[in-house]
Amino acid sequence: MKLTSISAFQDNYIWVLTDEENKCVIVDPGEANPILNAITEHHWQPVAILLTHHHADHVGGVRQLKEHYPSLAVYGPQEIKIPEISQFVKEGDKLELLGHEFSVIATPGHTLGHVSYFSYPYLFCGDTMFSGGCGRLFEGTADQMYQSFERLNQLPPETLICCAHEYTESNIIFALSLLPDDDQINKFYNKVKILRAKGQSTLPSTLANERQVNIFLRTKDPDLQRKVKKDTLLQRPNEIFAWLRAKKDTF
Repeated sequence: MKLTSISAFQDNYIWVLTDEENKCVIVDPGEANPILNAITEHHWQPVAILLTHHHADHVGGVRQLKEHYPSLAVYGPQEIKIPEISQFVKEGDKLELLGHEFSVIATPGHTLGHVSYFSYPYLFCGDTMFSGGCGRLFEGTADQMYQSFERLNQLPPETLICCAHEYTESNIIFALSLLPDDDQINKFYNKVKILRAKGQSTLPSTLANERQVNIFLRTKDPDLQRKVKKDTLLQRPNEIFAWLRAKKDTF
């Protein structure tokens, strides 16, 4: 399968997987026109849409796409209240698309019903894990998001993190405010700055990279724990995760 990212809105990415016959699966089409233009340009044949959660910048293009392609199957969690849904999905479900298996992983936190889709090596994680960061907690709790991160962290290190927003630079700046001397974070920041200066995407990242630079995956790291303990008595990884998320909210 071939992976393509389509820019939408200010900083969204709509992900598309295509097979050798140009059949494609579309992930989180917040708006339709960028996808319709890409379909025309590349002669893609859409077969399915995968939705991670109910926010408009992830589902807003579904109706228009269905109008153009009525046979499109649309999968998403039950929190998505749109008539175009063909099948609701939940933790543990398996979808067979483009000759590959897609596993549904419950990843609540950003929203209560948020799900991610994994088909090796691709992880479509919506607004759960970002490169260098995690999603805001609009409905769920920090502990739910921490558990979602723990689940995603069990995937292979070469997993490609296909998240839905270009937040990498701001996330890494936040990480450096806490760990300014971290070699891996500094090295990655320099790479990110060059890419963004050229107007290029920083995504997808790999899980192996995120384990080094994403502080929300490093709550058991002694360096980060020492930094956090200077400001708080928190010691448990899930408590440190919650502290980090709250601090990022006001950064």
